[in-house]
This record gives sequence, C-alpha cells and structure tokens, in this order.
Amino acid sequence: MPVFQLVVNGMARSVEAEPERPLLDVLREEFGLTGTKYGCGEGQCRACTVLLAGKPAPSCVTTMRMVGARKVTTIEGLAGGGKLHPVQQAFLNEAAMQCGYCTPGMILSASVLLEREPNPSEAAIVKAMNQHLCRCAGYPRIVAAVQAAARLRAMAGLVEVRDANAE
Repeated sequence: MPVFQLVVNGMARSVEAEPERPLLDVLREEFGLTGTKYGCGEGQCRACTVLLAGKPAPSCVTTMRMVGARKVTTIEGLAGGGKLHPVQQAFLNEAAMQCGYCTPGMILSASVLLEREPNPSEAAIVKAMNQHLCRCAGYPRIVAAVQAAARLRAMAGLVEVRDANAE
C-alpha cells in the first residue's frame, strides 16, 4: 500500500492508504478529524466539504490519489491563534445551525466565497451555498451569517473596505 504525504491544516502528515480510499475516511479514521461529516457518500450534500488547495471539495468522493500534494483544510484548521474564524463566529452569533451536521462544510465554502468576494450580495451567497443541503432548512440564517461574517472580516481589517462612491 502506498504512503501519501499530505499537509492537513498546516501540518505535514503521512498515511498508508489505498489510492482510491476517500479522503473523508482518512481524515476521520486516521487523523481523528471528525468535524468533516459523512452525508450522502456521493458528493451531493456537501456535508463532507473540505478545502483542497483553497477550493471547496467533497471529501467523500475525493480519493487519496486525487489529493496528491495539495493542501487540505478541514473545519478544525480554519480557526487560528485561539480565535474562531470570522465565519465560524458569525454562524454562532446568528444561530445559523440547528443540528449542525451541514455547518462545517458550509462554513468552509463561505470562507472561500468571502476571500473571493468580501462583500457578496444575497444572490451571490445563495449561489455559493446552493450545493449544500440543510435538512433543518436554516437557509435564511445561513445567509445572514455569511453577511455578518463579511462585516466581521471588515471590522477586523481582514479586507479593504472600498467606498463605492469614490470610483
């Protein structure tokens, strides 16, 4: 069995695994990172979303062969310096979860959206979150949480706030 060298949440890791083994299984069973959830097993619900080289990816259908040397970030790796990531904090502040099963994947996707688009419209948020299924139907609070995260990021100086009238 091959040994894969990974960087998971900024830490170099190695694991012996079959090339077709899902990344989700390795994260949960070998590395103990259980924040990434098994949902449908087909990449459709996105409960298993991780960031692969900074882009959202369904880890249940992402094989170890597909990961290669790309960096993996799970929900456990999003926070830093003893503080929650602004999206994590906003989801808490806005009570944007009920059972919480879909929440880690949504938070990771929202963090990527806000990196790309610091002040997204409601339509852009809905489009970015569209692949994520929430059985509790907490979608309005999820949108509110992403909007709140954009404000938190701006207040923390993580993004440049532009004056639309200055252009």
